[in-house]
Amino acid sequence: MRYRKLSTAVGVAAAAFVLAACGGGGSGSAVDATSTSSSAASSAAASSSAGSSSSGSATSSAAAGDSKVLSDADGGTLVVGIKYDQPGLGQQNPDGSFSGFDVEVAKYVAEQLGVPETGVTFKEAKSAEREGLIERGEVDLIVATYSITDARKEKVNFAGPYFVAHQDLLVRADNDTITGPESMGGAILCSVSGSTPAQKVKDNYAQDVALQEYGTYTECVEALRNGAVDAVTTDDVILAGYAAQFPGELKLVGNGFSDENYGIGLSKGDTAGTQAINDAIQAMIDDGSWAAALESTVGPSGYTIPEPPTPGDA
Repeated sequence: MRYRKLSTAVGVAAAAFVLAACGGGGSGSAVDATSTSSSAASSAAASSSAGSSSSGSATSSAAAGDSKVLSDADGGTLVVGIKYDQPGLGQQNPDGSFSGFDVEVAKYVAEQLGVPETGVTFKEAKSAEREGLIERGEVDLIVATYSITDARKEKVNFAGPYFVAHQDLLVRADNDTITGPESMGGAILCSVSGSTPAQKVKDNYAQDVALQEYGTYTECVEALRNGAVDAVTTDDVILAGYAAQFPGELKLVGNGFSDENYGIGLSKGDTAGTQAINDAIQAMIDDGSWAAALESTVGPSGYTIPEPPTPGDA
């Protein structure tokens, strides 16, 4: 997303010409005015040329201001925090590459900000570490199934939402007793540190549920597979990826009970960066790239692709 100053040379020259035409009856006045016009146009053109030279990049000082993300994008690089262990969303592959919907969103947004895929560096962003990574300046953006909440907005800015998920439950395939959050009484429920879904179940649905936290969802899923916990809770689009990873062994309950607006986190107060990213998300939706990315990354799990959200509406 490149911003450039508009030249004022033409406007200045035109104004000078009008003054010349209306200046007076004597030829000397016309000549003087014409000379003034040429001088003004030349001066304005020189000023415009200097301005273009100093601010021809995507994130000129006028556009970037105090925006870390736009300033870094101007240099051709961005560091983006993603999850490394969420199938279909953010995953580091055995060969070291990265795949998933969040990865595709990050690459698209970066390109819209003028940064090629080769200029994007991915960094792991575990749930409990996301605000800290942004506050310490270790990343420019977080695109990591990052739900927009009032508490988090006190620490970071959010662009988006770029996706709306729903909290759900993942259980073993032979479990017929857990059918929703209300049936979790007396069970052991797993979620990750720094995330809120498990506590939400305890507070709103089953006060006697036992909560177990791990650092990553992969650890929760392993605990579910070996019988250490009875269910894992987080957003349905995340759980669908794990269910697809272990077909016949795990299943999604399929009884969503909240709306989770996924946003792109960036530095607190970065208004220009937030607007630029919202524009990029909207462009991704409008040109069909959003739906195509979901179909290729999340679609294979059987997850029903929803309607796109409205960026800036959360």
